[in-house]
Amino acid sequence: MFESNLLESKKILVTGGGTGLGKSMSERFLSLGAHVVICGRREEVLKETCKEFNNKFKSEKASYKVCDVKDAASVENMIESIFSEGGLNILVNNAAGNFISRTEDLSPRAVDAVLNIVLHGTSYVTLACAKRWLKTQQKAAVLNIVTTYATTGSAFVVPSAMAKAGVLAMTRSLAVEWGGKGIRMNAIAPGPFPTEGAWERLVPNANLGEQLEGKNPLGRAGQHIELANLASYLVSDYAAFINGEVVTIDGGEWLQGAGEFNFLKSMKTEDWEMMQKKRAK
Repeated sequence: MFESNLLESKKILVTGGGTGLGKSMSERFLSLGAHVVICGRREEVLKETCKEFNNKFKSEKASYKVCDVKDAASVENMIESIFSEGGLNILVNNAAGNFISRTEDLSPRAVDAVLNIVLHGTSYVTLACAKRWLKTQQKAAVLNIVTTYATTGSAFVVPSAMAKAGVLAMTRSLAVEWGGKGIRMNAIAPGPFPTEGAWERLVPNANLGEQLEGKNPLGRAGQHIELANLASYLVSDYAAFINGEVVTIDGGEWLQGAGEFNFLKSMKTEDWEMMQKKRAK
């Protein structure tokens, strides 16, 4: 299935595509022939990632747009720019923000920081693209990256659980509303896939990191290529009859114990205080 031209005719926007899982998915899409636009807030990161991609694949198929997805005006400007340059076939909503905290320690600003990126940002980008697709009756696909605890909930990451649950509800709702108009909506719910940025915010020490990565029947964390391959399939024409689905890729973790961060009950007060000091820097 993963022939080199699988995504040859596709142009894909990946939010948060400069680092982490977004970068891994973008690289895989490019390897399968797609044109990829990555977006994020840090231009230097985006520029360096595109340079890396284009050097690796000896092409100019990777480009970037600076955009803060939680700013509706910034999103509208980005999407208008992309469509003025030839349009878009696929959207991957990957941009996210998360950190661990006792919920009683959260400020309204901390809650908004996660909800604005994950829930509002995803809806802004999705609507901006879909309005243009619907106007021209163009077929398209949207893939949202949620989490396993979007369904189960999870202690200590409550704003993220709230936001991802909203994105999952949006995915299923729009699959019905827009499916007949040619726009497929699907989601991936990953378990633990270590990334440098996320792990610093979510795993306070190495011992707890080992617990998180090993608390599934397969006894290991996911590899980025495994998620990138799944994403490539779901956005491809091979998955043309998959709509409104959320595919879990977690090694069976949620079956073994719902609530990805419930294990943080073992943290001591001093561990929480250390995490608060890290966030304050």
